[in-house]
Amino acid sequence: MDASGLGSGLAKCINLSNLTLNLQWNKICAKGASGLGSSLAKCINLSNLTLNLGKNYIGKMGASGLGSGLAKCINLSNLALILYGNKIGDEGASDLGSGLANCINLANLTLDLTNNQIGDKGASGLSSGLAKCINLSNLTLNLDQNYIGKMGASGLGFGLAKCINLSNLTLVLYNNQIGDEGASGLVSDLSKCINLSNLTLNLVSNQIGCKGTSDLCSGLANCIKLSNLTLNLSKNQIGGKGTSDLCSGLANCINLSNLTLNLNNNQIGDEGASDLGSAFANCINLSNLTLNLSFNQIGEMGASDLGSGLANCINLSNLTLQLGWNQIGDKGVSGLSSGLAKCINLSNLKLQHIYIQKMSQPLKLKLKRKCLKSNRLVVFMIQSN
Repeated sequence: MDASGLGSGLAKCINLSNLTLNLQWNKICAKGASGLGSSLAKCINLSNLTLNLGKNYIGKMGASGLGSGLAKCINLSNLALILYGNKIGDEGASDLGSGLANCINLANLTLDLTNNQIGDKGASGLSSGLAKCINLSNLTLNLDQNYIGKMGASGLGFGLAKCINLSNLTLVLYNNQIGDEGASGLVSDLSKCINLSNLTLNLVSNQIGCKGTSDLCSGLANCIKLSNLTLNLSKNQIGGKGTSDLCSGLANCINLSNLTLNLNNNQIGDEGASDLGSAFANCINLSNLTLNLSFNQIGEMGASDLGSGLANCINLSNLTLQLGWNQIGDKGVSGLSSGLAKCINLSNLKLQHIYIQKMSQPLKLKLKRKCLKSNRLVVFMIQSN
């Protein structure tokens, strides 16, 4: 039985409300995907659907057929649609968005379109459709490894800004080419999502520099309800100045309590590390922090200043810090630990890869003694190689 035959059977399940269907890696073509979409359209009571068609051959016509079918699932409230590696292109992404626009009761959506040859036109068309999902509150949108540039990123932001009830957003744009202008346009509009409280933004390897980083965080500062932020800017070209601007924006996120920040491989140097420390001191509600600064040319001064800044995070209780493949040396480790020892409410501390060479046992003991001065610290872990 092919996918169309399977769909014909499902179409007869008129009382079906919950469906999980995993058909990844099954050589399903456009005809099969379209037939499946047509059959799903007849499941008029369907409210919860998980459909995995990853790594098939559905192409733009199959994506369009699926979109047309889903458009008729008017009672659908929860949808997870996995279509990675299907070469749907711009036309398929746009048509899929047009179909989803009719799912007016959709509240929770997970959409994985990884590696699908989607460019600016497709990203903008997709978001135009999502903009009409007025009841959408939780969205996970994975568009990594496509061909989205500055216009597509701006178009995404413009469309998502109209999802006025959006409170939780995960947006993955890893390995596209959005650049400074794309980052600016994206977050400028996302700041209009006034109910956004949880945001995960993955912009790894997107040619973002100082200007894009500055605008990015200026936009985030306007998300006044934002309490949980995961921001991955690894493998861009931020530098020390960009990090300074980033810090200014984060310092204005006054309600931020949970932050995961990945600046791995961005050449931020001592200046960037020092500015980060100062910025965190202003995040008065910050309680949980994961910070990855590996491969950033940070020396002993940057490490020490970072520790001094973190010492002022009076509500910080959980900290994971990665400083691998820098040049912080013994003095940097000592200065960092002196600052961390002053985090009076710290209960969980993990230091990962903090020294490029294997840390000597005397230095490790010294670091441990300093950090354990905090009576509240109950979990302490050093990973030095």
